[in-house]
Amino acid sequence: MFIDPVRNDEATGTLADMYRSEEERWGFLPTFTQAFSHHPEAYEAWLRLIRVAYGSMDRRRCELATLAAAKALKSTCCSVAHGMFLRDLFYESDQVVRIAEDHRDAGLEAVDVAVMNFAEKAAADASSIEQSDVDSLRAHGLSDREIFEVAYAVAARAFFATLIESLGTTAEAPMVDSLEPDLLEALTVGRPATG
Repeated sequence: MFIDPVRNDEATGTLADMYRSEEERWGFLPTFTQAFSHHPEAYEAWLRLIRVAYGSMDRRRCELATLAAAKALKSTCCSVAHGMFLRDLFYESDQVVRIAEDHRDAGLEAVDVAVMNFAEKAAADASSIEQSDVDSLRAHGLSDREIFEVAYAVAARAFFATLIESLGTTAEAPMVDSLEPDLLEALTVGRPATG
């Protein structure tokens, strides 16, 4: 990381609570959490922001959209985390490799490809989204609320990826070490997974 985070043994008050909570949730203290150590209120705001996406959106769809956005944003840290979630919750490792390498040729349903296409395009250049992109999602059965949720997941990922990548945050060893070599290679889309 390019900045020096507050060390765990120096954390007090809200920050100490934040560190403790994230260690319990992940089994280790994520570097992306530490990136927020100088402004724990911003991390709480991030958690509220992302809970909306995970609270209202189909989890698998959210993970697919997030992976597409992370790849477009060249955030290896985010790509590794969400590729791991896709593997642990929904797909075999070789399927996640195929999705990460080319979601259009990974055996996904047409609606999933359309969601990932939209997420990828929106993350790369939101101003390039046209009515036809939205109409494509509608043609695959998504409601306007579901289309909003995809766009929301992309926007949330853009915020997070921009912040952590600009601070040089890398993926955690426990996450990286849990990935098969070919999966790690497919999910490495920007800086190396570990620094």
